[in-house]
Amino acid sequence: MAERSLLSVSATTLEFGGVSALLDVDFEVESGELLAVIGPNGAGKTSLFNCLNGVYTPRHGSILFEGIELVGKRPARIANLGIARTFQNLALFANLDVIDNLMLGRHHLMKTGLAAGAIWVGRAKREEIANRLICKDIAEFLDLDQFGSTPVGLLPYGIQKRIELGRAMAMEPTLLLLDEPVAGMNLEERNTMTALIQQVRAERDMAILLVEHDVDFVMAIADRVLVLNFGRVIATGTPDVVTVHPEVVAAYLGAG
Repeated sequence: MAERSLLSVSATTLEFGGVSALLDVDFEVESGELLAVIGPNGAGKTSLFNCLNGVYTPRHGSILFEGIELVGKRPARIANLGIARTFQNLALFANLDVIDNLMLGRHHLMKTGLAAGAIWVGRAKREEIANRLICKDIAEFLDLDQFGSTPVGLLPYGIQKRIELGRAMAMEPTLLLLDEPVAGMNLEERNTMTALIQQVRAERDMAILLVEHDVDFVMAIADRVLVLNFGRVIATGTPDVVTVHPEVVAAYLGAG
């Protein structure tokens, strides 16, 4: 019997006012794989991510994660199952430092309640100290520990994108969803993020599904590429196969 895929998306359709944002989308992500999703603006990439983490509910179809149906589940429940997401637009707390922002990713893993946490004694104190050590390890892994207690709002954009990645890693996911991880970066920042994503995948035992407009970045980093256009899958395969696919060329270059 074949081993079950980590994520299996089948016949997933999402509509807004009768207009299909996604139309019978099918694909799978294997454990340890890096699958990139590309496509022109409005192709349905963000809508797909919103279905995967429970922000949107598809009209029909199935999304199985480790054999568990995700359709109809709330985002918090999906996060608890092992899916974490970064966002295209940064959603950090600008007045908090790196560790405090990373700690937000540990919230669903912590057992003590609000009252015990406020008193900060006994189990609550031990739990926070343990989780801060985990966040410190992530900060060192991403070369963020050098920024100490600096509010993240004062840090450069590229560093903030790394903090966003770190907060998702702090959730201890099995599947990491990265929404445009190198968007708006200069060349140095882009190269640093590319190396970090490859390192996360190699050393942290996470599969990665990413959306990105930077096709050169995608082709250099992905195992496979899925191409969306007008909400439907027009190609799936290795980077070298997808780049010469006629429908992909037409979608990006407007060729007939």
